Amino acid sequence: MAYATGAVLIAALAAGCTSDTGSGESAPDGKPGTTPTVSAAPPGKYRTLPDACRAIPQATLKDLLPGTADMPEAQQDKVFEGTATVTYDTDRRIGCRWKSDVPEGTRSIHLDFERVVSYDTAVSDDDRAREVYAKKETAADLPDTALPPESPDASPSGSGTPDAGTESADGSEDTDGADGKGATGDTGDTTSGSPAGSLQPRLLDKLGDSAFLDDALSRAGAPARHRTVSVVFRTSNVIVTVEYTAQPTMPTEVPDSQELQEKAQALARQLVDSFND
Repeated sequence: MAYATGAVLIAALAAGCTSDTGSGESAPDGKPGTTPTVSAAPPGKYRTLPDACRAIPQATLKDLLPGTADMPEAQQDKVFEGTATVTYDTDRRIGCRWKSDVPEGTRSIHLDFERVVSYDTAVSDDDRAREVYAKKETAADLPDTALPPESPDASPSGSGTPDAGTESADGSEDTDGADGKGATGDTGDTTSGSPAGSLQPRLLDKLGDSAFLDDALSRAGAPARHRTVSVVFRTSNVIVTVEYTAQPTMPTEVPDSQELQEKAQALARQLVDSFND
C-alpha cells in the first residue's frame, strides 16, 4: 500500500513539471532553442537602370549642345548617339557622354546613374543610398549658405575638407581645379540681373528625394576657361549625376553660370520625371 501511494505522488509531480513552466508563459513557437525570425529590410524601388545614352531626348540635346542643329545629319547623329562610359556592372552603374565642338566653343554633358544595393539585410537599399548621397554632398563642400535656414544642422554640407581638385561622377579627378565656386569673382554673370548669391552651389528643393548643385570654374590664366555645373539627386535607391560643361574658344570669355545652371536643372527635372513614369 505504501508503495502504491509513493508511485502516485511521483507521477503527480512529473505531470506538474511537464505541464507548467512555473512562469505562466510558453515558448514563442512551442519549440525549445528557436529564435524569432527577423524580417529583412525592404529592397529599393528600382531594380534596373535606364539606358543612359537614350535617357535624354534629342530635342533636349540640341538645346544643351548649341550648334548641332547646323551640323550635317550624319554628324548630328554621331553627336546625339553619345558615348557610353565604361562600367563593370551596367545593372548597378551606367553612364553616357555627349560633346559638341563648334567655332564658338565646346559643350559637353556627362550623365551617370548609380543604383545602390545594400548587402546588409538590416539596412534597406534606400537607407544605404542616403548614406552614399550624403558622402557626395559632403565632398562637394557646399558653402554654409547652402544650409536651409530653418535647420542649419540638418545637412552634412560644408563639413568636408576641400580637395586639390574636384571629382567627377566617374571617380576621376579634375586636375585643373577651380578658382572658386558659384557666381563670385571673375564670372561675367550679369544675365537677367540675378544676384550672385542665388547662383552659389547649394541644396535644391523639390528635385527627387534630395539634391544639390555645384558650380566650378577653372583657374584664371588657362588657355581657355571652362565651367562645369553638376546637379546630383537621389530618387529612392538611385543616385543621378548630371555634369554640364562649357568652354568658350576665346580665353577671355567666361562661361555664363546662370545659363548652365538653368539648363542642368531642367535636365535633372526631366530625368526625375522619367523615373516616376
